[in-house]
Amino acid sequence: MTARTTDRHSEPRLVVDFDKLLTMAGADLGATDWMEITQDRVNLFADATDDHQWIHTDPERAKDGPFGAPIAHGFLTLSLIIPFWGELFDVEGVTTKVNYGLDRVRFTAPVKVGSKVRMAGTIAEVAEVKGGAQIKVSATIEIEGQERPAVVADFLARFYQ
Repeated sequence: MTARTTDRHSEPRLVVDFDKLLTMAGADLGATDWMEITQDRVNLFADATDDHQWIHTDPERAKDGPFGAPIAHGFLTLSLIIPFWGELFDVEGVTTKVNYGLDRVRFTAPVKVGSKVRMAGTIAEVAEVKGGAQIKVSATIEIEGQERPAVVADFLARFYQ
């Protein structure tokens, strides 16, 4: 097992070989660095998903809305699991890595534009599957300075030898 420091465009903080992965149920992976949610990111997500609801894309109107500011789409915040995951963890000695899905997702607090978020994760379960292993990661996307997280999800990944 190797610990590394990183930014989002370099190697993950923790890299293990496949055999080590099989013993990692319960492992706390720590938390990523903070990422600011910008209006540009929200607008790009709106364009990609065709969801231009004013609470996301109209900062002037959103000031008078229920959140007092524009907010990120819940699915935008959820999608950040992928870059955050790459910052935290990787497995060597495999031929294929697959995002297998989600078991449970809750959007527990809105993320206002300008806020910073990060992900904390724990490997909750590890199971052998044909040709590899599946892990369930309990992931929490936190909002800087707030008690309630933005997203709580169980993320599934598979690693094939």
